[in-house]
Amino acid sequence: MTMFAVRPGGSRHLAGTGTLLRFALRRDRLMIPVWIAVNALMVLSMPGTLEGLYGTPAERADLIRQVETNSSLRAMVGPVFGDSLGALTAWRVGVYAGALAAVMSLLVVVRHTRDEEESGRQELVASGTVGRRASLTAALLAAAVANGVLALLVTAGLAGQGTTGALALGLGIAAVGMVFATMAAIVAQLTESARLARGLTAAVLAAAFVLRAAGDSGTDGGTTQAFGTGGGSSVPTWLSPLGWLENLRPYAHERWWVLALLAGAVALQGGAAYALASRRDLGMSFLPTRPGPASGRLGSAGALAWRLQRGAMLGWSIGFFLAGVVYGGMTEGAADLVGDNEGARRIIERMGGQSGLTDAFLASMIGMLGLVAALYIVSSVLRLHGEETSGRAEPVLGHAVGRLRWATGHLVIAFGGAALIMLLAGLGFAVGYGRETGPILGACLVQLPAVWVVGGVAVLLHGALPRAAMAAWGVAGAVLLIGWVGPALDVPQVLLDVSPFGHVPKLPGGSMEWGPVSVLTGAAVVLVAAGLAGLRRRDMST
Repeated sequence: MTMFAVRPGGSRHLAGTGTLLRFALRRDRLMIPVWIAVNALMVLSMPGTLEGLYGTPAERADLIRQVETNSSLRAMVGPVFGDSLGALTAWRVGVYAGALAAVMSLLVVVRHTRDEEESGRQELVASGTVGRRASLTAALLAAAVANGVLALLVTAGLAGQGTTGALALGLGIAAVGMVFATMAAIVAQLTESARLARGLTAAVLAAAFVLRAAGDSGTDGGTTQAFGTGGGSSVPTWLSPLGWLENLRPYAHERWWVLALLAGAVALQGGAAYALASRRDLGMSFLPTRPGPASGRLGSAGALAWRLQRGAMLGWSIGFFLAGVVYGGMTEGAADLVGDNEGARRIIERMGGQSGLTDAFLASMIGMLGLVAALYIVSSVLRLHGEETSGRAEPVLGHAVGRLRWATGHLVIAFGGAALIMLLAGLGFAVGYGRETGPILGACLVQLPAVWVVGGVAVLLHGALPRAAMAAWGVAGAVLLIGWVGPALDVPQVLLDVSPFGHVPKLPGGSMEWGPVSVLTGAAVVLVAAGLAGLRRRDMST
C-alpha cells in the first residue's frame, strides 16, 4: 500500500491541494475553455435569435401554445414558464447547457482522479508531500472553477435581460455541473477503470435526461400553470437534476430554494466521495474489475478493442436511436410549430435546405445528430491515446502485434461505430415519423464523410502530435458550435463552410451531390493515413 507523506497539523489531508489544482488547470487549459466557450456561446446567442424569431407578443403567445400542445417538443426542450426573452432563453437552452456542464464536469473529475490512479501517476504524486484527500479535492475544485467561470459568463451575458434571472440561470447551470462532478467522484471510488467511471456517470446523466423528458412530455397544462406562482412538474421531472434546473424557473418567479436542493445534493455526494476515498487503498476500488479471458475472443487486437469499446458504443447506439424516435415524432408537427414565422422557417431551411419545410426539418435534425456523432468518433479515436499514455498499450505491442494492427482495431470500432449510430438514428427517425424510411436512412448515412473527417483529424493529432491529441476535442467543439449556432446567428456562408458538415448534401429533399461527398471521404482517408504514418514512426508514450 502506498504511504502518504503528510505535514503535521489539521490540514495534513489536504496538503498539496493548491499545487495539484494548478497542475490540473494547466493540463486542461485547452479542454475546459473549449467546453466553456461552446456552452456559453450557445446560451448567450439565444436572446438575439429568439428576438428575431418571436419579436411580437402574438408570436410568443403562438409559440407558447405550440409548446403546451406538443408533448414531443416538451420532451425535447421542456415547458416554458414565461414569455420574456430571458424566460424563452432559459426554456430553449437551459437543460442542454446543464447537460453540457455535467459532461464537462464528469470528464474533469474522472481525468484527475481515477485516470491518474489507473496510469500510475497518482502513486508517484502520493509519494511526495501530498495529503490523502488532496487529489480528489483538486479535481473537484477544478470542476468548480470551470463551472464558476461558466456561471459568470452566463450571468454577465444575460444581465441585459434581467440580472436576477441571469444569476439564477448561471448558478443553476453551474450547480448541475457540480452535481455530476461529485457523482463522478463517487463513481471513481467504486470502479477500477476510468473508462467505466465515465461511462457509468454518463449513463446516470442520460437517465436524468430521460426522466426529465418523460415527466415534461406527460405534464398536462404545466406550461399554462407556470405563469403564476402555482403549478408544478410531474414526479419524474423532480427525480432528475436537469428537472431541478428547469424548475428553478429563471426569469419566471425564480424558485431560489431549488438551488438549496442542488447544493444539498453536491454536499451529500461530495461527503460520500470523501468517505469512500478514505476507506480504500490507492489504485484499488470497491467494485474491482472482473478478470477476462486471456485467449479466445480476446486473442486479437481487434477483439480487445471491441471489448474495451463495446459499452460506449452500446450507450451511443441506444441514445441515437431514441433521439431519432423523438425527432421523428416531432416532424409531423414541424409545419404547425413554425407556422407563419419566417425567421424560424429561414433558420430551418438554412440548416436543412430549401426544400419543403418537413424535409428541411428532417435534414436539420439529422444534421444535428451528425454533429453529435463527431463527438463519439473523437472519444473513440482518443481511446488509442488513453491506452498509450496509461501504459496498457505497451504489453500488447510487446507481443506479435504491430502498431498499425493495434491502432486499426480501435479505428474500425470508431469509424464503423459512427456508421452504426447514424444508421440507428435513421431507423429511429423512421419509427417516429412512420414514412420515407429509405430517404431518411440515406440522409443519415450521407453525414458520415463529415463525421469521418473529424475522426481523421483526431487520428492525425494522435499519430503525429500526441501531446496535442486532446485538441481534437477543440476541433469537434468548434464544428458543433458552427453547425448549431451559426445558422441561427445568420453567420456568413464562408464561416459555415469551414466545417465539413457545411458541404454535406441537404437530404432528404435536396439533390445528392457526389462530388463533395467524395472529397470529404478522400480527405478522411488522407488524414487517417497520415496519422497512422506518424504513429508508426514516432516513439510511444510511456
